[in-house]
Amino acid sequence: MDLSTTYLGLPLQHPIITGASPMVDHMDLVRRLEDAGAAAITMHSLFEEQLTRDADATWHALASHTDTHAEASSYFPFGDDFALGPDEYLEQVHRIKAAVRIPVIASLNGATGDGWVRYARLIEQAGADALELNMYLVAVDPLESGGMIERCLLETVASVHDSVSLPIAVKLSPFWSSLSQLAMALDEAGADGLVLFNRFYQPDIDIEELDVVPRLRLSDPSELLLRIRWLAALSGRVRGSLAASGGVHGVEDAVKAIMAGADAVQIVSALLARGPEHLTVLRDGLARWMEEREYASVAQMRGSMSLARCPNPAAFERGGYMRVLQTWRRGESPVREPRRR
Repeated sequence: MDLSTTYLGLPLQHPIITGASPMVDHMDLVRRLEDAGAAAITMHSLFEEQLTRDADATWHALASHTDTHAEASSYFPFGDDFALGPDEYLEQVHRIKAAVRIPVIASLNGATGDGWVRYARLIEQAGADALELNMYLVAVDPLESGGMIERCLLETVASVHDSVSLPIAVKLSPFWSSLSQLAMALDEAGADGLVLFNRFYQPDIDIEELDVVPRLRLSDPSELLLRIRWLAALSGRVRGSLAASGGVHGVEDAVKAIMAGADAVQIVSALLARGPEHLTVLRDGLARWMEEREYASVAQMRGSMSLARCPNPAAFERGGYMRVLQTWRRGESPVREPRRR
């Protein structure tokens, strides 16, 4: 039984890796992740805002009273609210590399072109095996067109690619006009892989305190469906690796993602809920599932349910849409009418 795979050019023992999470801030958890069978570890993002504010030692003192009005202008946490500052983050990359034998993938969330390149180089110097560019962007400026945003994204990836020798993964949201076209453009810009998808944290409003309150909700398996659709659509059509991120909690979830075309499957919420040892359950469960169905390797299974295996993907998608609607109409109504007496 061959569970091995390749992600971002890195050979992995199996496809189950950790996604970006605060677990990497604690070395005891890092060692438990490796002991439980993680094939690779992805660190949470280093934010350019951290670096900018760290460089200005007086920022907090100057700004501590500027947002006390009702329409607060800043929603970023203060520098002290981050578990790892810029220097600590780079040192943590070094510590984790020294402590584990599996690949370590650092992550960077930048805001400017110079910021991406400068800190990508620092992360490479710290010893990371790969770099995930976390493109967490909420486009709310009506003066910015979709084309402008995509050009900025592509230029950023090309600049980082030209500046470091690390393999680069781009973590995307699903909210693009033509995700398939953008994926191919990212291929050409130098991305070595795509991570599908980023999860947008929806803000809530405290109507008494007149404050915006961030809400963190762990993923559930229903979120995997969107990932499966786009993994299946991109598998075999892009040069780089594909990773699923979001909604993988059980063995069957991992199987679906791999069949759709994932080279690697990132796990976060399930580990936060059940502990690092859940990695062992997933890895061993994947091996049993494959053995019972006589799959010789992950490679044999990968992409077997992708749209690349379909001669007309657009027609397949549209046909599925129509079939769902027709099945629903023929089926029993979800609202039961009261029994007539």
